[in-house]
Amino acid sequence: MAAFAIGGVVMAQQKSAAAVRWEPARHDKDDWMDSLPGKHRMVIDTTSADGFRNGLLFAGNFILANHDDYGLENQDQAVIVVARHLSTGYAYNNDMWAKYGASLAAPPASADAAAKEPPKANPSAASLATLSKQGVQFAVCAMATRRLAGMIARAVGGNADTINSELIANLATNGRMVPAGIVAVNRAQERGYTLVTC
Repeated sequence: MAAFAIGGVVMAQQKSAAAVRWEPARHDKDDWMDSLPGKHRMVIDTTSADGFRNGLLFAGNFILANHDDYGLENQDQAVIVVARHLSTGYAYNNDMWAKYGASLAAPPASADAAAKEPPKANPSAASLATLSKQGVQFAVCAMATRRLAGMIARAVGGNADTINSELIANLATNGRMVPAGIVAVNRAQERGYTLVTC
């Protein structure tokens, strides 16, 4: 009789554990991800200059293939490109590139690239404009922005807080600051976005 009672308790505990399903916490500052219209959701995580270029290309391909082969419109797709770490500088507009281009560009991958004059305009400006018109959103890392502001301030003898505010005010169209790019990648997946890394 005792064995039966113990077995019943164990079975009840297993059923109770199975009934409890983990759910992520929700935070108001991430609700913008749910406000994007779309039948399909994708977040593209970028951390380098090449990664950012590839991320924009993949976002464009995703939109094009869904349009041409599935008959979907732009508003049927929620796409977020995250700019963090060394890709962060590519999420600012051309005014910031004209002013701080050498500091915004990711470190060159080769000696030949290092010898070239740094760009005075965002090399991804045209793609950013096109994708913005198609509804793509850009999540820009606040931590990396602050780091860039500090680097620029040291290089030009300026004030890091002032430069940080200037960078924030000059995001690409559809750009928004997020507390950290890596956090945005996490929150997007918790809200049903499929992850692509570049």
